[in-house]
Amino acid sequence: MASNTRNLTAGDATARNPAAEPGAERPPGVGTADAGRSATVRPEERPTDERPAEHTEEWTEEHTEERTDRTDDPPPAGSDGLTAAFAAPARIPLPDASGPRDAPTRLIAHGCWYPSADPSGTRLAFICDRGGVPQLWTGPADGEPVRLLDDGPDPVREVSWSPDGRWIAYTTAPGGGEHTRVLCVRPDGGDRQILAGAEPGSSAYLGCWAHDGSAVTVTVAVPTGPPVPPSPSGSDTTSDDGAFGPGRGFGRDRDLGPGFSDGRLPDHWRGRAGETELLGPAPHTDRGPALPSPAVTVETTPIGAPGGTLPATGFGDGLSAYLVDPDGVAAPVLIAAVQDAATLRVCDLSRDGSLALLRRGPRGRREAVVLRTADDVTTCVLPVADGDPWIGSFSPRADALRLRSNAHREFAVLLTAELDPDGRPLGWSTVAAREGSDLELLRYTRDGATAVLAWNVRGMSDVEILDPQKATDTDARPEEGTGSASRHISLPHEVVTRVADANSRLALALSGSRRRPGIWWLPDGATPVRTPWSSRDEDAVPPGRPPVRPVPLRPTARDGLPLNGWYYRAPGRAPGEPAPCVIHLHGGPEDQERPVLDPLYHEILGRGLDIFAPDVRGSSGYGRSFVDADLGRGRFAALDDVADCTAHAVLAGPADPSRLAVMGRSYGGYLTFASLVWHPDLFRTGVAVCGMSDLATFFEGTEPWIAQSAAHKYGHPERDRELLRELSPMTRIDALRAPVFAVHGEHDTNVPLRESEQFVRAARERGVPAELLTLREEGHDFLRADNRRLFRRAAADWLQRHLNS
Repeated sequence: MASNTRNLTAGDATARNPAAEPGAERPPGVGTADAGRSATVRPEERPTDERPAEHTEEWTEEHTEERTDRTDDPPPAGSDGLTAAFAAPARIPLPDASGPRDAPTRLIAHGCWYPSADPSGTRLAFICDRGGVPQLWTGPADGEPVRLLDDGPDPVREVSWSPDGRWIAYTTAPGGGEHTRVLCVRPDGGDRQILAGAEPGSSAYLGCWAHDGSAVTVTVAVPTGPPVPPSPSGSDTTSDDGAFGPGRGFGRDRDLGPGFSDGRLPDHWRGRAGETELLGPAPHTDRGPALPSPAVTVETTPIGAPGGTLPATGFGDGLSAYLVDPDGVAAPVLIAAVQDAATLRVCDLSRDGSLALLRRGPRGRREAVVLRTADDVTTCVLPVADGDPWIGSFSPRADALRLRSNAHREFAVLLTAELDPDGRPLGWSTVAAREGSDLELLRYTRDGATAVLAWNVRGMSDVEILDPQKATDTDARPEEGTGSASRHISLPHEVVTRVADANSRLALALSGSRRRPGIWWLPDGATPVRTPWSSRDEDAVPPGRPPVRPVPLRPTARDGLPLNGWYYRAPGRAPGEPAPCVIHLHGGPEDQERPVLDPLYHEILGRGLDIFAPDVRGSSGYGRSFVDADLGRGRFAALDDVADCTAHAVLAGPADPSRLAVMGRSYGGYLTFASLVWHPDLFRTGVAVCGMSDLATFFEGTEPWIAQSAAHKYGHPERDRELLRELSPMTRIDALRAPVFAVHGEHDTNVPLRESEQFVRAARERGVPAELLTLREEGHDFLRADNRRLFRRAAADWLQRHLNS
């Protein structure tokens, strides 16, 4: 965890009650903290839009911004009955990390991902693990050398270059655990500082930048300390130098129209920089958010919440989103706060600062919220899809809103709505849609004219560019009803994990079945070119054994539901020769198996073992009904899917029915434990990675934000206690016959280490061989090269020993 034990205190100012309601109740865990007191804050869910080279589970936003706070003894409410102030994050300077430096150990087969471009589009900031751990690097798109900006041991997870080019913001995971913090550094490595998440136990993650680069939004668990006091009497933080210091106001050197005052903060934000004030609606103190969520129905499957509002489980805590000045001239400004929350991220701010686009809600129940900052009014709430957290944006004039949403439909599409002067939608229209495919990535260029869309077509990506300026080109296909030309980008590899606007060009993060994650740029807007510092395809694996390209399989569940998966054939075997096979199950449950190079798969295939990686019900990529097919008692059908997919691998593929193993991570680890006791005679062994073994103890020990999503998926730990008992592998532990190997990160707070320990202990007590590998300095995801290598080899050794004996 964070080594800095300094308590971040900055006075005792209090914010007004934004709802102007007398006697408003202060939510638990929110208030002015005593000096010297620290709050225990739970971490966020992993960004999912990128994945390190060695991960078996994609980093979608499913895993990005969900973090909450646990305060055992919250401060009392103010005697005036007003909502007490939220604690603002405080900056902590760090030693400079300037100048070009090399990592102590260079990996030839490294991965590069999560690109973010400078304003010129000629340089990129990105994450790279060439030093053995994901770190922050920069480099030119079309040349070398690259520069390491932070050589610390903490893995980097998100990167964002400011629109004015002066700062690079990024998140790190101290100690490799689940808590994260937000930092900023100059492009030359100077002025490195922690912006949020420095207090022990706290967590923070990135939102968007203000469009002029003067401030960045961050989400923090609350409270982290007393708020910043008001300015001294007679002083005005919105003086002639602007709220963010000399020449650094929101509207620097440009006329942004009404609402601004001489290139500074919007008029309705003036004076708020000196006091951290609540700009959003009052924190929710009831059993759930009070803003309406449209009921959505897909065929006969209800989507969304009954009664028109998102129900709360009572597990979540408070999240608050701030606008933070990296230069430290202005105090943080609180944009919005929610109580009993799983997610809160600021995805976009209008150029005049009058509107904020927020993403909130647990997995499976995400919502886009448009907040009018002048009077704290919510003007729009619309369900949006899981996956990438960057759900959309405002048009340059804030007269339109563009969203990636699956509201009222099976698959996510591009929706747009004109906005009236008050920020309310005048009506929604579909700009782009694909039959049977999800829109999984959406990015507009900085001028707002061109949209880049990445579609998920049965696990593979199809990139499409909508450009209204080229609607008359003969080589472009007009998109019906949009007035835009549609053109497709031919990809050298199967999956796009991120799209970054690089001025007049684009940068793409690509993964494929035969390459490590890398960054490609489009100098002509049409043909991807590999950046010279990304791994070459020929360096993806050691010489002599090329990566295996998987083939799709289409099983059918016993109840007739179509399923999907990818089969990897171990090299050197005759086409019809029976082979030992590992059934590998992804996490989520809402993740999806994608055809990308996984070093774990490469290691297992090298031992002569085939792999079948299916998408059982509950996976994403096949529509909302498929995602929701495992809710509640549908989980039993998902367990049957594992057996049905295994049977298909034997009947339609070359899997040897006498030499089968089951393996998975996170939710896939749960399915592994469960499959070994539900189908005890089907598998010869199992490898469970960070899996749940008892849903009751899982709910007791997991993060509150995880509990919110899990209650929706599995059942409520109080109301559905009997169902959770039936679904728990520990309930059927007496049926276990096959040896089991469990792997867990010591800092995992998403699925606590106890889940693996109790299953292994119970197996041994019953005379079943069982081992547990605990990886040091790791959390729910394994990020360090030495630990990933140890995990792969230990798992492959175990599987080879039990399947080839």
